[in-house]
Amino acid sequence: MTVRVIVADDHPVVRAGIVALLALEPDLEVVGEAGDGARAVALAHELRPDLVLMDLRMPGTDGATATARIVDELPGVHVLVLTTYETDTDILRAVEAGATGYLLKDTPRGQLVAGVRAASRGESALSPSVARRLVQQVRGDHGERLTPREREVLAGVARGLSNAGVGRELFITEATVKTHLLRAFAKLGVDDRTRAVTVAIERGILPGA
Repeated sequence: MTVRVIVADDHPVVRAGIVALLALEPDLEVVGEAGDGARAVALAHELRPDLVLMDLRMPGTDGATATARIVDELPGVHVLVLTTYETDTDILRAVEAGATGYLLKDTPRGQLVAGVRAASRGESALSPSVARRLVQQVRGDHGERLTPREREVLAGVARGLSNAGVGRELFITEATVKTHLLRAFAKLGVDDRTRAVTVAIERGILPGA
């Protein structure tokens, strides 16, 4: 199945390079390009892609704001941040906005393509350095303890619920579910749902089968 992608980046040369890279993959199709966040939101509404590949720092509406709007207004359209910046503030803003993943522009081609495919399915995609920073941020002084809400979300995942299903059960948005999952992944030192549930059971955070 073809993954339909919008590329949002304010640098035309960089944007063209990303488009050319994705065009090499038979299952990826760039259906639109945007030079700022507002245009990315408008195109997402118009084209309903599977994924928006979003730069963070753009003129006018920035990437985090655009991400929050897309996630809120267009359920099922995922956002993968692709940026040069990896400050704690940038990372947390993107995650809290509902981004499915966060990759850096120096990510090797193979990992970038794999991240695009994963994010289009709603799976997390994080550059290693970003994952480390996120771990440090969410741990703070609390060690690896999950919050009650993070445990509830993981419990839903353990029962086989989708992010949307967990959201309906807990009366929270799918974007909020993703945020809790990413933070739980960081605390548990994992990068996917299956491993998160396995580790949580091994540590006694969730009851075993």
